[in-house]
Amino acid sequence: MTQYRKIKAIISGGGTGGHIFPALSIANKLKELNPETEILFVGADGRMEMEKVPAAGYRIIGLPVAGLQRKLTLSNFALPFKVIKSVSMAKKVIREFKPDIAIGVGGYASAPLLWAATRLGIPTLIQEQNGFAGLTNKILGKKADCICVAYDGMERFFPAEKIVFTGNPIRKEIVPATAQMKAEAYEYYGLDPQKKQLFIVGGSLGSGTINNAMKKWITEGCPGGENMQIIWQCGKYYKPSVDAFMKEAAEKGLGGETLSRITHSDFIKRMDLAYAAADVVISRSGASSISELCAAHKAAIFVPSPNVTEDHQTHNAMALVNKEAGMIVKDSEAAEKLMATACELIENPEKIALIEKNVAALAKSDAAMTIAEHIYKTIR
Repeated sequence: MTQYRKIKAIISGGGTGGHIFPALSIANKLKELNPETEILFVGADGRMEMEKVPAAGYRIIGLPVAGLQRKLTLSNFALPFKVIKSVSMAKKVIREFKPDIAIGVGGYASAPLLWAATRLGIPTLIQEQNGFAGLTNKILGKKADCICVAYDGMERFFPAEKIVFTGNPIRKEIVPATAQMKAEAYEYYGLDPQKKQLFIVGGSLGSGTINNAMKKWITEGCPGGENMQIIWQCGKYYKPSVDAFMKEAAEKGLGGETLSRITHSDFIKRMDLAYAAADVVISRSGASSISELCAAHKAAIFVPSPNVTEDHQTHNAMALVNKEAGMIVKDSEAAEKLMATACELIENPEKIALIEKNVAALAKSDAAMTIAEHIYKTIR
């Protein structure tokens, strides 16, 4: 059995669950291999990682770095000063912590931290989740020692000799559902096993487009949903407006009996059970979401967000759609087509079975371990 020595690692990045959950998966695997390993996270002040990382039991330091706004705003003029200050802080963190390696998972904070690490001679590793690399990682990749990717063809963005195909690390509890898991999921969410189950997830921040498609479908009387129950994750930001909408819909009698079978919440605490219960999933196509759906062997309809760099969510989704391992509805067409597509798919067990078979073949459940091994190789 391989013995993994104690190391000190800094993991930087965040901003969304798509960056944070892979980072935590890597951290957890390193601690599993050697419980004495020391891990420090570096994030961006005010971003989601400053809450999620401590909740997972890890220490995090925030940098004042922020992203460039698409519109001309005063915050853009302050950005160079924030970057300079963040790089200076990152150097101080590195000198004090003395890491064996710096790991970047994408997001604002990874840029100053990895740039500082390379300047100070610390080995660096990048974990690129998407099929279309972001600008920050493309720049950092020129100096990084190792680049872990989850899609083919990434030599378009990075030096080919540095690339290793690892897949995206996911939460270890996301696995194909057993009969026991399904039974637990039905009980946990109060579901009727005789009904079809649709799980709608808009990503860690929620999706206005998907929420509006649901509202329109309910307003029109929930056509096609007669034999369906729905778990709807609407997101923290949208929760108050969805609460108000659902209350008004109930008062007006919209959706009929189907409305009583729709459960909405801002956040899903037991994602493993939500996947286990689902016959079909509606989801954005962030890299982590896709990797989890592959690991859970679930048939999904993707609605790529248009508000992301280089339209990378469409690239992510099409990598599955082209292999008949998923379906896609454009963001601009979601209001008209999304729920009709979901209702049609959920009543087609043959197509669900085909998608599940094809998506299962794309699963990389050992990604965290593979990345951990390359972390140790990079240090050596």
